[in-house]
Order: sequence, then C-alpha cells, then structure tokens
Amino acid sequence: MATKKIGLKEAISIGIGGMVGGGIFAVLGLAVSIAKGGTPVAFLFAGILALLTAYSYVKLSLGYPDRGGTVKFLNEGFGETIFSGAINNLLWISYIIMLSLYASAFGSYAPNLWKITADTTIDFHIYASAIILFATLINYYSIAVVGKIESYAVIIKLIILIGFVVVGAFGLIGNSNIEQLSFHHWENPVKLFAGGMVIFVAYEGFELIANAAPDIIDPARNIPRAYYYAVSFVLLLYIVIAVVTVGSLPFDQIAKAQDYVLAEAAKPMLGQIGFTIITIAALISTFSAINASLYGGSQVNYEIAEDGELPHHYLATLWGQPIGLLITSIATLVLVNLLALESISTAGSIGFILIFGIVNLVAYKRSGAISAIRSIPLAGAVLCLIALIILIIQQMHSNVTGIIVSLGIILLCFLLEWMYKKQKSRSPIK
Repeated sequence: MATKKIGLKEAISIGIGGMVGGGIFAVLGLAVSIAKGGTPVAFLFAGILALLTAYSYVKLSLGYPDRGGTVKFLNEGFGETIFSGAINNLLWISYIIMLSLYASAFGSYAPNLWKITADTTIDFHIYASAIILFATLINYYSIAVVGKIESYAVIIKLIILIGFVVVGAFGLIGNSNIEQLSFHHWENPVKLFAGGMVIFVAYEGFELIANAAPDIIDPARNIPRAYYYAVSFVLLLYIVIAVVTVGSLPFDQIAKAQDYVLAEAAKPMLGQIGFTIITIAALISTFSAINASLYGGSQVNYEIAEDGELPHHYLATLWGQPIGLLITSIATLVLVNLLALESISTAGSIGFILIFGIVNLVAYKRSGAISAIRSIPLAGAVLCLIALIILIIQQMHSNVTGIIVSLGIILLCFLLEWMYKKQKSRSPIK
C-alpha cells in the first residue's frame, strides 16, 4: 500500500502543531516568574537554541530519512550501544514528562471553565488524570481519530492565539503595565538564559518533522523549509505572546494566575469573554497535545524495542496497539500526580536539551556524510551544554526536586540499558 506523501504545508503544520501544543499554556507563567520583564528575551534565547538544533535535524533528516527520527539519528551516530540505548530511552521518558506537562496545564485551566458555569470546584489532579485516561481510550479506539483531532486543533489554537496577539497588541496602547517590559524590570542575563531553558519544552515539538521525513515531497527543498519556517514562526509567536502578557498584567497578578496566565492576560482586553476563549483554546490545545504525544511516545517505545535497545516484550500489542501505549499512559498518570509543574517543566527541558545536544554532536560527527557546516552543529552542542549547566545551577536554588528527578531519570536510563545489554549478551543465541 502506497504511503501518503506530505507536502510543505503539512510538514510545517507537523512542526508547529508539535511546538504550539500545551507547552505555551503551561510554561508562560513560569517563564515570567523567572525572567520578569525580560520574558520575551528568555523565549528568544530558547528559540535560538531551537534554530541551531533545527539545522542539525535538517541535515540528519536528509541524510538518514527514517520514521524513527531522533532514535535513528542517535543510532547512526553511536551505534546500538549502551549510550545510544540510554539516550533513546530518555527520549521516550521525556515524552512521558511532556505528557505530564500537558495534563498539568489541562488540570490548571479546566477549573476556570467550570467556575464560569457553576460554583463547584474539582481537584486539579482529577482533571489531569481524567484527560489522560480519555486520550488513552481514543488512542486505543482509533489512530485515525487522533490524527483528525490534531489537524482541527492546530487550526483552532493558532486562530485563537493569533487573535490574542492582534487584539493584545492594540490593548497595550495606554496600558500602564507596558512599563514592566523596560530594562530595569529584566533579570540578569544568566537568569534570563536560565528562564529560557526552563521553558525550552515549548519548542521541542519541531523534532516530529524528522519522523515524517521519508514521506515529504521534494525533501531537499521542503525539509529545510519545514523546519526553519515552523521554528521561526513559533519563535515570533511566543515572543509576541510574552510581550502582550507582561505588558497587560502586573507581576503580582501574573504570579497569582501563574498556571493559567494566558487566560488571565486576555481579561484586560476582552473581559470574561476573552478569559473564556483562551481557557477553551488551552483545553483544546493540551488535549490534542496529549492525544498526539501518547501516540508518538508509544511509537518511540516500539522503535527502541525494534532496534534491540529495549526487551522485545515491548513489541507485543494489547487491544491492537503497542504495549508501550499503556505503559506510557500509566507512567504519565504517576508523574502528573506526584510532581509540581516547575519540576515537570525542568525535567522535560533537561531531557530534551541533553537529547538535542547529542543530536547536534551526531550532526557534527557525521558532517561530511550529511554535507553539514561543522561549526553550526558544534555551536548547537556547546550551547546545549552551557544551557544544561546554567539551568541546573539556577534550579538548584529554587527547584531541587526537579533537578533530583531529572538526574535520577538520566542515571536510571543508563543503569537499565547497561543491565539489559549485559543480560542480553549472556543469553544464548537461538
């Protein structure tokens, strides 16, 4: 059966849809709490790192087109070793962390919609857990439904966010809070950079284009465009959203509504109607992101097992889907009910910055084979390393739990992969 080919618009949509999922709704308030008036600059720093890494993904996607995407790149760079296996497993767990972030955002926004129609309040964890279970059922019911939900959700959330930006830009005229964007309200450069890295998870979705690379029409022309257009568009969108938010609300109000700040920022312009519209957009976005990421996470798990970096038990199916779907869902439920939003965001950012740094290193190592300018992936790898160091140091003062969880997950990935490879080498060859 012929595979459906993907045009430039569809490829860009995959990248934008992956980035503008639940991330911006979940981490915007966190970014403001760290960077204050310099929040747009924090998003710029994170976006520059994303663009540098996108260059490596472009070259690797053209050189090694494969539906395994990042998993394939890591195996090309380091072989099927303990190192590549551990990092591939970290990629799967980072998907789970992202799912927890999206569910956390859903749980934060959902009570606001309920309060509009009733006085009853339901605990945040019930909303977050219920949406994971609902999305899991949809994934088991039909993958086609998952695709349809995502395609409609991308259009809806972009229309609402662009509308928020346009209306918000006019709303800044005469707003006294715009003074918060001035230099003396910025945090120091190191803290701005750290703020950008904490919310780097809002950019990680562009790597999904790599999984679609084998099916993209005219790849030499369209793959570079898909990556660069998607990341550049989202970078500009995030910066403007940050400008409108910081310029619309006083810092104390942003802190109070940190988990649902985008909805609160719509109030000065459109009142309760704006608050309701953005809340609905957040619920649609986070739900679609959970839906798509559950599918993506289970596929990554399957690819890793297929490459022999996880036990072949993970190639088994349950109710017509890889067993990894159920495991991913259960792990997400555990994380979202155990960790706070900042810890989830920190763990996700550390995971993806480390993975992207290693992907940049692969592009550097394979630069001759993939026709890459060596200095660009090298700059991306070095910047990722600097970002990791700064992020860990900054978060050690305010979020020790997030750092412990992050480092614990990384060590666990290496330990389990070492144990699996050791056990595998001892097993008799049949």
